[in-house]
Amino acid sequence: MPPPKRVRQTDAIFDQLKQVNPQADRAEDTLRISIDAKATVVIGPFSRRGKGRTKTKAADHDFKSQATLTPFGIFLPQYDDLWLYLTHSKVTSDFIVDRLEQWWQEVRLRFLHVKTLVINLDNGPENHSRRTQFLKRIVEFARKYGLEVQLAYYPPYHSKYNPIERCWGILEMHWNGSLLDSIEAVVGFASSMTWKGKHPRVSVVETVYHTGVRLKSKEMKALESEVVRTVGLGKWFVKIPAGKSSIRDG
Repeated sequence: MPPPKRVRQTDAIFDQLKQVNPQADRAEDTLRISIDAKATVVIGPFSRRGKGRTKTKAADHDFKSQATLTPFGIFLPQYDDLWLYLTHSKVTSDFIVDRLEQWWQEVRLRFLHVKTLVINLDNGPENHSRRTQFLKRIVEFARKYGLEVQLAYYPPYHSKYNPIERCWGILEMHWNGSLLDSIEAVVGFASSMTWKGKHPRVSVVETVYHTGVRLKSKEMKALESEVVRTVGLGKWFVKIPAGKSSIRDG
């Protein structure tokens, strides 16, 4: 009896990832990054059911949270470099691409040789390849910086294989058993974690983002004419050709 369709598709996606990722890592003009958001952190004197080296007293009842922060990360597997962006807002399509642009503006002089950006990511609701606003913003990003962008998604229920997930595990162990009772505490723990001996760059994003931004079908059709989808796996592997950069280096 042949395996079900979903299993065959998952196998096909991983087969493609096994080609795309190593090729990106070998190519001198290509940089591979891994992006994802972590579960929202509730700020307050709440027990997190972890164990620490010092005794910590948490609230024995659930009180209203003081605030929330959602970590979003950009990880470079080849260099073990990690950027963490903490937001009070929703992690929308616009938030994700704004962080990509913020990050690229910071590092582009370091990677002047890079012509192609391969992005490993999960097919979440705000960044899947059929999300109209996400695709629009990614195409604009590629045009603005003269980069070819390749989106390489992990299949459903397999996000643990996305490289940045290993960083989330380290962060969770780092603040395990501690009270995250202020924004400063969250930022402090995030800044002091280490991945392969390196601390992440951490910043708090104050901009408020709104959900529900979508394009009309006519606009989406025009966008689709500018991207190339892998035959049979078009939802999972998308290539966006480079535009002529409007940014001058220097």
